[in-house]
Amino acid sequence: MLALLAPILVFGLVIFVHELGHFLAAKAMGVYAPRFSIGFGPALWKMRHRETEYVLALLPLGGYVRMASRHDETSAFLEGGNEDEKTGLQPGDVGFDPEAMVPFGPKPVPEHRWFESKSLPARLLILLAGVAMNAVLAVVLAVGLAAHFGRTIVPTRVVGDVRVPSVPGGAALAALHAGDTVYTVDGDSVQNWTDVISRLALSRSDVTFGTQHGQVTVPFTDSLTPAVVAGAMDFWIAPVIDSVIAGGAAAKAGMESGDSVVAVNGQPVAGFADLVRVVSASAGRPLAVTVARGTSRLDLRVTPEATPVPNPVTGAVDTVGRVGVAARQDVIHQALGFGEAVASGTKATWVMGGAVVGTVRDLLTRKVSVKQLGGPIAITRVSVQAARSGMETLFYLIAFLSINVAVLNLLPVPLLDGGQILLVVVESAKGSPFSPRTRENILRLGLVLIALLFIVVTFNDARAWLGQLLS
Repeated sequence: MLALLAPILVFGLVIFVHELGHFLAAKAMGVYAPRFSIGFGPALWKMRHRETEYVLALLPLGGYVRMASRHDETSAFLEGGNEDEKTGLQPGDVGFDPEAMVPFGPKPVPEHRWFESKSLPARLLILLAGVAMNAVLAVVLAVGLAAHFGRTIVPTRVVGDVRVPSVPGGAALAALHAGDTVYTVDGDSVQNWTDVISRLALSRSDVTFGTQHGQVTVPFTDSLTPAVVAGAMDFWIAPVIDSVIAGGAAAKAGMESGDSVVAVNGQPVAGFADLVRVVSASAGRPLAVTVARGTSRLDLRVTPEATPVPNPVTGAVDTVGRVGVAARQDVIHQALGFGEAVASGTKATWVMGGAVVGTVRDLLTRKVSVKQLGGPIAITRVSVQAARSGMETLFYLIAFLSINVAVLNLLPVPLLDGGQILLVVVESAKGSPFSPRTRENILRLGLVLIALLFIVVTFNDARAWLGQLLS
């Protein structure tokens, strides 16, 4: 049930809000909007209220608001549905209303209610409203989460692990080591790991960490960004077991919640990252683990289980060792005032939007492969994982997808809002609309591009799914 409901909540809400923006703007500008659809193709459910028909369609890959337009026939083939919905109901048809406008009745649409009759600013407002609503949804969710959960503080400045990324410039991070205490970032004092990451996100051409051993400067490159640096660093976590999975390797070996791991194979364990590193590399190989329990020390023998760990987006699968324990983390939730929550949520949305722009840029410059893109299956998988992780993670995912939709819809691709905006602006500049054939060819090109993208991401999803089955 969760696998069904989570994607519907996540993707459905994002689509609904986007199309609602277009619909409300069209209504406000006086444009006749006879159809509001979530999904494309044949209708699974529909209901007419006043002059608009509300539809849930078969293909849940987006949605649309059909407005009175002189280009109705050009765009109708993209929306699907039956011929009655495209050409209008006739007397005797189910749902025909003699007092209604086309397509529900015989009355013509007044000239002032056509999309093309509106001024350029009004048309741009309608086309931009969906993007704006998605951005508003992301900000509202981020602000609400910040207000409800507060600011998460990780009360340590000690580095737990550094994974040097295999990208140009990544070797500079090797000067930072586990056990280093970060006192400053770019000269500004930091009091906890939350401060470290927040200050790092504001860095531009490079970042300088001040530690007890001196300063470590990491220059940024196109591949080594602040986000990559942040992802390569972990804060220190004590090697104390918080929970043990029933039936897992640790449970079978006698490990219990509250145990502090002292050594593995005779080597001291300074932090939880040390334990993870050794266990991950020891799938199927017995380990001698010494734990402190109360005033006693116990020697246990644990054999990590080989576990495939797929990337939720790319689907790449690595086999690593797992023993079934979770670390005890000291995390503080600091309450925020309304103003602080607004600032925090707005900043979080801005950062998420910037990440999307960066990904698009990297795709266009071929720094990121299209093989890393995920489609409906990846979204479903991530949605379910987020739902299982709790409401905070789930709503952050919705905010992230919403700002994704906002940014991507601004791309100048026919069918997307950005492409429609470009068409409207060009037609306004040239003083006349494109011919129906030209417009249809432009839309067909957009359809081909979107279809190719859908095929690519679906192939990536299928490859990831098969990889998990065969691993």
